[in-house]
Amino acid sequence: MANENTKTVSKEEELKKLSRMAMLRRILPIVGLVVVFVLFNVLTDGRMMSSMNLVLSQVYVTMISAMGVFFIMTMGGLDFSQGSILGLASIVVCIVSKNNIPLAIAAGILTGAAIGAINGFFYVNRKIKSFIVTICTMFLFRGIIKYLTTDAPVGGSALLINYDTTALKLACTVVILAIGFVAFRYTKFGIHLKAIGAGEKAAKFAGIRTDRMKFMMYVLAGAITGFAAFINVIKVGSVTASGGNQLETQILIALVLGGMPISGGAKVRFENIIVGSLLYIVLNSGLTMMGVSTQMLQLVEGVVFLVFVAVFADRKSLQVIK
Repeated sequence: MANENTKTVSKEEELKKLSRMAMLRRILPIVGLVVVFVLFNVLTDGRMMSSMNLVLSQVYVTMISAMGVFFIMTMGGLDFSQGSILGLASIVVCIVSKNNIPLAIAAGILTGAAIGAINGFFYVNRKIKSFIVTICTMFLFRGIIKYLTTDAPVGGSALLINYDTTALKLACTVVILAIGFVAFRYTKFGIHLKAIGAGEKAAKFAGIRTDRMKFMMYVLAGAITGFAAFINVIKVGSVTASGGNQLETQILIALVLGGMPISGGAKVRFENIIVGSLLYIVLNSGLTMMGVSTQMLQLVEGVVFLVFVAVFADRKSLQVIK
């Protein structure tokens, strides 16, 4: 009887410990965002606060693109091709915008979706690991981008600059995030994604068409980044060989900083996208304002990334990335 009571007490203590850890994982990114913002505002003598419009102007593309990768990571996969998708879709948007800007937006979305379909085909039909497929397509389409911009940057319509307003970019970001939030939180869409991330075999037995879901997520992620290409292009009206460079790294760091479990599954939260993107941009902008070199900036971001991975990685359910 005493042993049973001891076991019961130990289980209760373990549950309380897990509950405290879960709470810590949820509030740490938010606390980190507030602390980092206040810290850099002090260190830059208030320049962080006075330059908020400039800081936030950098977050729209990252936050929109991060939503598609968020869905993929929820399933336990990865996507390293987002930067190349953004670069190539931006080139398409620029070219088509000379004829019709709404058509250019649609063309960017279709370009992103097509690349996502290529990723999904090799991942689902050819059974190649997601990180291998997307690294290959990253280099493939990065080569195409450099070829298309060899002689000069690809310019778009002069009318594109008329769309570069905070109101438009903020409205587009809010609408896309709102649609994603409702779908993820209140429909079977989010439940199925979490189920696949928690255990694909169990999800199949539950009647979820996992292969179809995985393929569609890569198409959707590509399409979302294809739209983000429009937001990216209207800032400068052209695309260079470095267009979209390092976006995939920025997204991965942002999501992990936001508390995204690297293994996906049931513990993911939609707010990981928003908090993480803001935290990454504030951290990056603050270090830049302080005059930190590119090498030191990457070092600091790498250390912070490792710390957050160590905190948020669920070692009990961690497995090889699908």
